[in-house]
Amino acid sequence: MSEKIVLAYSGGLDTTVIIPWLKENYDDPEIIAVCIDVGQGKETDGLEARAKASGASECLILDVRREFITDYVYPMVKAGAVYESKYLLGTSIARPLIGKILAEIAIERGASAICHGATGKGNDQIRFELAIKAFAPRIKVIAAWRHPNWTLHSREAEIEYLQARGIECPMSKSDSYSRDRNLWHLSHEGLELEDPANEPNFDKLLQLSVTPEKAPDAPTYVSISFERGAPVKIDGQAKDPVEIMDYLNEIGGKNGIGIADLTENRVVGMKSRGVYETPGGTILYFAHRDLEYLCLDKQTTAFKEVAASKFAELTYSGEWFTPLREALSAFVDKTQETVTGEVRLKLYKGNVISAGVKSPYSLYNEDLASFTTGDLYDHHDAEGFITLFGLPIKVRALMKERGNE
Repeated sequence: MSEKIVLAYSGGLDTTVIIPWLKENYDDPEIIAVCIDVGQGKETDGLEARAKASGASECLILDVRREFITDYVYPMVKAGAVYESKYLLGTSIARPLIGKILAEIAIERGASAICHGATGKGNDQIRFELAIKAFAPRIKVIAAWRHPNWTLHSREAEIEYLQARGIECPMSKSDSYSRDRNLWHLSHEGLELEDPANEPNFDKLLQLSVTPEKAPDAPTYVSISFERGAPVKIDGQAKDPVEIMDYLNEIGGKNGIGIADLTENRVVGMKSRGVYETPGGTILYFAHRDLEYLCLDKQTTAFKEVAASKFAELTYSGEWFTPLREALSAFVDKTQETVTGEVRLKLYKGNVISAGVKSPYSLYNEDLASFTTGDLYDHHDAEGFITLFGLPIKVRALMKERGNE
């Protein structure tokens, strides 16, 4: 009986090449190509036929978009996790779910190995393999790009490899950006982006968005309602999580929202440059943060910012299925118990602008905040507070004064 190998299959260049490469290097194994649909859109069209034409025995396409949003994206949004102050973790957050499902299928099918097409320079190899270890610690992982028999070290070489075997290539040499798409974002790497001195060719690059210059001259307004930190309605209408993301991506993209050009620090120690389109995600982060400003107290807000940084680091590094990430999510969920309300936003030429926020758990008290003296605040109380609050500063100044005598 031939060996079974489960392949993380996207239908892109790398995984299209890997199918015949596995057949040639592993004694003609049975290859089960698995595409985890986290919102790739039309990229999943025709995948089954393409996989089988490349030599796969079977191709599974599993729609997990709702689980992706509710169990991975929403916890990240609630945490406010942003990597290096700019990256909304679009590729990072999908990998744990993909790795988990690959492990489950491999166990169910009795596979001896799981194969992925992540390069030896990238972050995804770490993210996939840590997730696989969490659910299938005894199953072998084949990382094609790290294999001693792998000699295809450029996209051009991969294209030529497919052409030599008469296998249809999913891209041309002139359009070989490396892209990753899901319901949360679209990333772009390669070509002119490999030199940070180059301005991105946005007209050729962008697929979800337009540049702010090409956005409408009139603003778009949107209202987002949250319950316990998760969005539940758009403009007063209850919507499914997938519908919410689709709609926010659409209006965000039209208004030039969420285009980020970032030279980031990879887990493996090098820097890389990518352009990320996250239109709906940028809107959602902004709205959620606006509501938290109203509903969270000072100390919780301050500590949550510390937790958000660690949460982002763990997500970026593929450490989703770890005790620390789970503990941070438990803390975050506690903070979200009062993050319920409605946020209104104005979208205009790449900008997300606050247009009003309200919550039944608002900590804003008009009687306190108004310039008019209210019942809850006596201006004279500030004198004693300032005396005590400033006491260490006064004592130090007196000490320095004595030293100069």
